Amino acid sequence: MTENPETFIFDFDSTFIRVEALDVLCEVIYDNSAAGTQILSEIQRLTDLGMEGKLSLKESLTSRINLLEANRDHLGAVIEELKNKVTASVIRNRAFFKQHSENIYIISNGFKEIIIPIVQEYGIKPEHVLANTFKFDHDGKIIGFDEKDQLCENKGKVYKIKSLNLPGEVIMIGDGYTDYETLEGGAVSKFFAFTENVSRPIVVEKADRIAPSLDEILYDLSYKASVSYPKNRIKVLLLENVHEDAVKIFEHEGYNVEVIKGALSEDELCEKIKGVSILGIRSKTHVTEKVLECAKKLHAIGTFCIGTNQVDLTACSMKGVSVFNAPYSNTRSVVELAIGEIIMLVRNTFDKSTKMHAGIWDKSATNSVEIRGKKLGIVGYGSIGSQLSIIAEAMGMKVYFYDSVDKLALGNAKKCSSLKELLALSDVVSLHVDGRASNKNIIDAEAFEYMKPGVIFLNLSRGHVVDIEALTANLKSGKIRGAAVDVFPEEPSNNEEPFLSSLRGMSNVILTPHIGGSTEEAQFDIGHYVARKIIQYINTGTTYGSVNLPEIQLPELQSAHRIMHVHENVKGILAQINTILSEYDNNILGQYLKTNETLGYVITDIDNFHNKELEKKLKKIPNTIRYRILY
Repeated sequence: MTENPETFIFDFDSTFIRVEALDVLCEVIYDNSAAGTQILSEIQRLTDLGMEGKLSLKESLTSRINLLEANRDHLGAVIEELKNKVTASVIRNRAFFKQHSENIYIISNGFKEIIIPIVQEYGIKPEHVLANTFKFDHDGKIIGFDEKDQLCENKGKVYKIKSLNLPGEVIMIGDGYTDYETLEGGAVSKFFAFTENVSRPIVVEKADRIAPSLDEILYDLSYKASVSYPKNRIKVLLLENVHEDAVKIFEHEGYNVEVIKGALSEDELCEKIKGVSILGIRSKTHVTEKVLECAKKLHAIGTFCIGTNQVDLTACSMKGVSVFNAPYSNTRSVVELAIGEIIMLVRNTFDKSTKMHAGIWDKSATNSVEIRGKKLGIVGYGSIGSQLSIIAEAMGMKVYFYDSVDKLALGNAKKCSSLKELLALSDVVSLHVDGRASNKNIIDAEAFEYMKPGVIFLNLSRGHVVDIEALTANLKSGKIRGAAVDVFPEEPSNNEEPFLSSLRGMSNVILTPHIGGSTEEAQFDIGHYVARKIIQYINTGTTYGSVNLPEIQLPELQSAHRIMHVHENVKGILAQINTILSEYDNNILGQYLKTNETLGYVITDIDNFHNKELEKKLKKIPNTIRYRILY
């Protein structure tokens, strides 16, 4: 006996499975041959006409069967292929099907011989499969179907369901027009247009309920689903040309994704972020406390780059918003650009190339030198600075570095005791510092005074760490022989805005539009890394890789509820959580606690029993910042 009286009726093709079964039968028969491709295209056309009500079902079925020239021997391979093409949200909710098997039916204009072996694995009874049956000749060739069955006729699903005389509320879930007809014809009381695999405009327009996944349906009907919150309700906003693979990863997870190519201003983001659960940015969009005040549903921010200075991390922490970045993914790309620019600058390659394009042949070795033996001074010895150190040394340079934090020197690199010391001895200076406020104008007019005459200068870190006017003046005076600049204090928010700078037009300056980490490989890696970290956090609560919340690597959640509690780091929180759990007779299966200077993060796995009052009490614990539950 089920807790709810509803009867669920599922369409099969493009609902229970992701594809059309006869399409797969065609692929099995013709094995991607040219003839098969042509036949498949025609079968898909006939299927769509039938699903949209533009062709009678009997005509559609007859035409498709005649085109296929299929045999009974083909069906085994089709069934095995389709078992791997069950819809993702159906797979996630396998337990729902088994628990409510008495009240679940499959109805299809397809064929029992294919459907039953697949749905049986989900606990659905063969007698609850309402579908057509093939006709075979003595050689096993499929020559037709039982034309007396109502399901090969127009409105066949309506008549078939009515003939069952099902008690209580009957709910139809499907993607096609024939599925919608069951509501229109009075055979069911509710119809969900199922769009996880295909969205048919004619069906979506008529349906009053649209379901991007089975999770959404079960959530809407207050059934226990495989997830605590439907994934299609999790809105993702991605700005600044985040890599398309990240978009696909979020979409594949079932999230509702919106992409905007450029950056947004504070006011624009305040408006756009309402209702957003996940925000993805690069370096130009700033997430301020004001923005976070408007982000009531925000759970995670991904900075699809190395830096996080564009995000107010303190404000994020106090709202329980986890921030993830990609600290190593574009390291190699930045280092390779730096090496290339150093070589071009010491060889005057850029200036020589410009003259050649103007028709000037200027063959001369004057002021053209090797990098071998030259002293490279690296300001900032993090992941980029240290890797530049290794590669530059391998190419024969003598490497010196300065960092405000003690760092292990790699290879033969030597640490300088002060920035002034490093600037005074370097033939080439390359900046690789982060964007913290204290680094603003770390290279100013005074710093340029410490440098050698004829020094080569590179900034591939942050725009505001260099006084651009002081740099321009030293380039014009000849103190700096050449420079390469990839980042600027003020940058266009998109590719349509003009770039304005006093460095424009200088022959001894290489200007690039903030592309240090913009290689296909780096952006691919960043897209995958950050997207996966965020999804892992949303799905499991794991904060490993978060730059602001205490880091915990959690095991997979299995047959349990997971309670995640972010709070101010004060004593007694864990005891209060456990007291409340004890009051409601919950069995703790596992518990994890991690703190930092300001925050505590408790994860508690409890048995499957869950009580709404328990949830309210956990939220009301003093100093609670955020509470979330997963199952």
